Amino acid sequence: MKSIYPSSSRTSLLPPLLSSGALKWIALITMLIDHIGAVILEKGVIAAYNLQLPTAASYETSLLVSQIDSILRKIGRISFPIFCFLLVEGFFHTSSKKKYAARLFFFALLTEVPFDLAFRGSFLEASYQNVLFTLLFGFLTIWAMDRCRQKHPLLAVFPAALGILAGYFFHADYDWKGIVLILLLYFFYYDPLEKTIAGCLALLWEPFACLAFLPINLYNQQKGKSLKYFFYLFYPLHLLILFLIRYCLFGI
Repeated sequence: MKSIYPSSSRTSLLPPLLSSGALKWIALITMLIDHIGAVILEKGVIAAYNLQLPTAASYETSLLVSQIDSILRKIGRISFPIFCFLLVEGFFHTSSKKKYAARLFFFALLTEVPFDLAFRGSFLEASYQNVLFTLLFGFLTIWAMDRCRQKHPLLAVFPAALGILAGYFFHADYDWKGIVLILLLYFFYYDPLEKTIAGCLALLWEPFACLAFLPINLYNQQKGKSLKYFFYLFYPLHLLILFLIRYCLFGI
């Protein structure tokens, strides 16, 4: 097992073809596909049929939609591991960890109302939070681990455990399992094979998410075109738009 602080050289399992910008687009598009399934199809078409609303489609149409939804949701599993990978990349390359964490916190708060409308059907609902909180907790955890490792490697166990517990009790999207994935991507940062194996093992509960390691291993360690705030703003805006579409179509 290698240290996360080796020489500056890094190896790759696959040809380095994709910049971080390209990875962001893959994550964004697969996330959008996933949310079309979850927000429009599951909580719109299928929910309207189950509730026998006047806006409900026929049984045959609803059944077809459920099959399409299953495909969309499987495609959507690719997005979260890529976002976690990019978070760890950002941790190692950001010029200000404080600003990075503050940005995650701000957009997590901004997203909460659109997230609750899209997924919980209410303006604010406290039982489940959006994925930016998971990324924020993961970022804060690896930051604390990094500081502890500088004093003694074993001390990193304590913030790691606290981060996982925070994910468990806070009930953000992907909860403690998302934190575990972030920690593994951090710990095996310089070891692509170990990172891929550990990441896939952590995702056995969501096996289609393992496909994310194909584009991750194509990463060329280049930034690509920067559209930083576009990607942050896209998350709450697309959820709000999907909710409005669903409401206009089905009244729910």
